Formats: sequence, C-alpha cells, structure tokens
Amino acid sequence: MSMEEEQNQSVEQEENETVAADSADSTEAAENQEADAAAGDVADGEDAAEEPKDELTALKAQVEELTKQNEDLKDQVLRRAADFENYRKRMLKEKQDAFDYANTNLLKDLLDSLDNFDRTVEAAATATDPKTIADGVKMINSGLVSMLENKYNLVSYGAVGDAFDPDIHEAIGSSNDPVAEPVLKAVYLKGYKLKDMVIRHAKVMVSMPDGTVQAEEKKD
Repeated sequence: MSMEEEQNQSVEQEENETVAADSADSTEAAENQEADAAAGDVADGEDAAEEPKDELTALKAQVEELTKQNEDLKDQVLRRAADFENYRKRMLKEKQDAFDYANTNLLKDLLDSLDNFDRTVEAAATATDPKTIADGVKMINSGLVSMLENKYNLVSYGAVGDAFDPDIHEAIGSSNDPVAEPVLKAVYLKGYKLKDMVIRHAKVMVSMPDGTVQAEEKKD
C-alpha cells in the first residue's frame, strides 16, 4: 500500500470516529432531554394532583365553618323563641292578675268602713239611745263618701230641684206641677259618676210644667 493510500485511510478513520463521537453526544443529549422532560411531566403531574387535594381541603373547611355557623344561628333562634314564649306567658299572667285583682286597693279601703259597721252593729245590741246608733251610721257614711270622692273620683248626683237631664236621670214617674221647666220632684236613687262617666243613672220623679209658670227669657 502506498504512502498516500495510508494517509487517506487514516483521515477517513478519523472522520468516522469524529462522526461516531458526535452521534454519541447527540444521543446522550437527546436521552438527557427526554429524561428532563419526563421528570418535568412527573412534577407537573404531582402538582396537578396536589391542587384538587388543596381545593377539597379548603371546601371541607368551609363546609365545617358554615355548618357551625348554622348550628349557632339555630341555637340563637331557639333561645329567642323560648324567651319570647316566656315573655308572652308572663304578660298574659300579669294581664290576668291585673284583671283578677284590679279592685284590691278599693276593697282594702272599704275594709275600714266594714269594720266600723261591725262595731256599730255590736254597739246597737246594747245601746239604749237610738241617736247614738244613727250618729255612728252617719259618721261611717260620711267617711265612706269622702274616701270614694277624694281617692277614686266617684261622685254622687241627683237632688230635689235639679233640672231634669235625660242623659243622666232615669225618670220613673212624672206629674204636672207649677214649674217653668222639668225639675226633679223626688230622688229615689242617687246617680254616680266616675270622673265624667255616668256609671249609674239617678232614678227620679219629675215635675213637668203645667203651663201656669212661664220660663224666663234668656238674655243675650
């Protein structure tokens, strides 16, 4: 073999080795790239798997919090309902008590008069002077009337000679008399007013004008 051929063969061999080395490097780079890509895919897959777990955990925590709030609200509603029911029962009882015992103060005040009547009755059994009994009864009557007028605004009305008023008087009889206008001839039962309200009409006999007396003309 000539020297030239040997040189050509040597150059060709070097070129082949260079190509082989480049090919090996390319293969290794490709494998490394594929490995990196695979590792990246695995990491992405793990991150993707972690995201639903985090969301699920957050949702569970939110559900638990809402459930607790709901239970608290239900408890508050039940407590308020119980408080309102107790308040309603208390108001009904107070209203009923006010109705049942509305006259307690009046009755307490009447007890003094009843006690005085009892004493008068006991005294009458051995009394020899009727005037003493009469005076005792008048005293009791005066005290009772004064108490009812001053403390309870209960006022009696109706006296002979008063002008007849059908709004407050109940006529149970009448007669024609020499009067200019209807007046009370007799009072059989006094009337009573509680402040301005009539609680019992007076029962009266009325004198009606017989025409012999003329009513005085009212001056302007």
